[in-house]
Amino acid sequence: MENLRFTKNHEWVRLEGNKGVVGISDYAQHAMGDVVFVELPELDAVFKQDDNIATIESVKAVSDVYSPVSGKVVEVNTDLEDEPAAINEDPYNKGWVFTLELEDASQLDSLMSSSEYEEFIKK
Repeated sequence: MENLRFTKNHEWVRLEGNKGVVGISDYAQHAMGDVVFVELPELDAVFKQDDNIATIESVKAVSDVYSPVSGKVVEVNTDLEDEPAAINEDPYNKGWVFTLELEDASQLDSLMSSSEYEEFIKK
């Protein structure tokens, strides 16, 4: 988890070259309960940091996913259409939601490190 950066809304982003793979944290998926549906963003759509980019529906609620950084959607995890529970089972690997081509990688500096996020969720 050391290579992940986190938002206060419980999204994570993992830098891979000039791209950021995005999902929701283990903490968030536990709070949501069983995920039953994921509305993925459109390919090639452009989002600014903190824009609402996707929706995750669980047995408890519908939650928005916000873009941790600005960029263009270059990949979506279509496996989640048939297996949304992958977010519950493996939020940092199989449960990723989308990948952005980063507009400004320096935005990652405004996000929390894994250790900062761990402190944040304890509060």
